[in-house]
Amino acid sequence: MIRIAAPLALAEVGWMSMGLVDTVMVGHLPNAAVPLSAAALAQVLYNTLAFGIGGILLALDAKIAQAHGAEDYPSANRWFFQGVVLATAIALLLMLLYALAPFGLRHLPTERAIFESAIPTLQALSWGTIPLMVYFALRRYLQAFNHVRIVAAALISANLVNIFFDWLLIFQHDFRFAGLHVGWSAYGVVGSGVATSLARLYQAVFAVTAILIVNRKNHYGLLKHGLLHSLRPRWHSLRQLLALGVPSGATILIEIAIFAVVTSLIATLGPVALAGHEIALNCISFTFMIPLGISAAASVRVGQAIGRGSAIEAKAAGWAAIALGGGVMLCASVLFLSVPHAISAAFTHDAPVIAAAVPLFFIASIFQFCDGLQITALGALRGAGDTHSGLITHACSYWLLGLPLGTYLCFHEKMGARGLWLGLCVSLVVTGFVLLNRWRMITIQDNYGADKKDKERM
Repeated sequence: MIRIAAPLALAEVGWMSMGLVDTVMVGHLPNAAVPLSAAALAQVLYNTLAFGIGGILLALDAKIAQAHGAEDYPSANRWFFQGVVLATAIALLLMLLYALAPFGLRHLPTERAIFESAIPTLQALSWGTIPLMVYFALRRYLQAFNHVRIVAAALISANLVNIFFDWLLIFQHDFRFAGLHVGWSAYGVVGSGVATSLARLYQAVFAVTAILIVNRKNHYGLLKHGLLHSLRPRWHSLRQLLALGVPSGATILIEIAIFAVVTSLIATLGPVALAGHEIALNCISFTFMIPLGISAAASVRVGQAIGRGSAIEAKAAGWAAIALGGGVMLCASVLFLSVPHAISAAFTHDAPVIAAAVPLFFIASIFQFCDGLQITALGALRGAGDTHSGLITHACSYWLLGLPLGTYLCFHEKMGARGLWLGLCVSLVVTGFVLLNRWRMITIQDNYGADKKDKERM
C-alpha cells in the first residue's frame, strides 16, 4: 500500500503546489491586493467546477483496476478509451460553463478592477481544460496498472514547467541576445492562468508518451484495434461510467462547496478573521493531500483484488489504507496541537491574524484523524464500486448537520470563525465513523462475487 500510495500522495501535493506557486508569484506584483483577489476568484470558480464535474472520471479507478486485477487487459483498455471520450465531453461542457461565467461574476458585490483581471484569467485557465480532463483519464489508467511513479513524475515536472512560465509571463522582462534587445510587457495575473494551462498541456503530453512506452514494453495491447476504432463512443459503457462516477463527482463538489460557503460566511466577520481562516485552511488542505493519495491507492488495490476474485485481499487493502490514512492524520493532529503559533507565524507576523488562526488549529487537531478515515474509506468503497454511500453521507453531514450547527455557533452564540469550524469538525467526525462502518459492513456481508483466489487457497 505504501509503495503505491507514496507517489500518489506526492502527486496530490503537487496539485496544491501549482496553485500555491501561482498565488506567491502574483503576490509579488505591484498593488498585489487586486491581482491576488482576481487570481483567487478565478481559481476558486475554475477548481470548483473542474474537480467537481471532473470527479465523474473517478469511476475509472474501479473499472480499470478490476479489469487489471482479472488480467483482462482488453477490458481495461476499452474502459480507458471510453474514459478519454467521457473526459473530452466533460471538458467541452466545462469550457462552455467558463465562457458563460462572466455573466454571473459581474453581479457579485466586488470591485470592477477585480473582474477585469479575474475574467480573462478564468478564460486563460479554461484553455487548459481539455488537457486536464484527458490527463485525469490517463492518470487513472497508469495508477490502475501500478505505474504510480509516472503519475508523480508527471505532476512534479509539470510544477517546474508552471514555475518557469509563471516567471516568464507574469513579470516584465528585458533580454539581450546576440546583440538584439528582446523584451515584452508583463501579462500579470492573466499570465498565471496561461502558465497553468501550458503546464497542464505538458502534463497530458507526458502521460500520453509514458502510456505508449509502458504499453509497448508490457504488451498491454492498447492500440491493437487502432486509435479511431478504440475512441468510438460505446453508449452502454459510458452510461455505466456515469452511473458510477456522478456520485463520486457530486461528493467532491459537496465537499469543495461547503468550504467555499464557510469562507464566504467568515468573510462577513472582517479581514482578520478571514486571514486567520485562510492560513488554517491552507494547512489542513495540505495535510489532506496525503490521505487523498492513499485514498486513490485504496481504490486501485481494492479494485485489483476484486478483479482477481479475492475478498480477503480486498478487505486487507481497504483496512491497510484506512489505518495508514488515519495514522498520517493523527501525526498532523499532534503537529497542529503542539505548535499552532509557530505555524501561523510562518505565514504572517501580524499578531491579530496569528491570534485568529491559532484556535482554528486546535479545532483542526480534533478532526484530522477522522478526516483521514473518511477519505481513505471513501477510496476503498469506490474501489468496490460503492460511490453512493459517500455522496449520501457527505450531503447529510455537511449540509444538514455541520453547516447549520456552525452558522448557529458563529452568529447566534457569537463564536465567530471558531463556531463555523466546530460545525465542520462535527461533520468530519460523523462522516469518518459512518464511512468506516460502511466499509466494515461491506467486508462482512459482501464476498465480492466469485472469490476465486480464496477458494483456490482453501
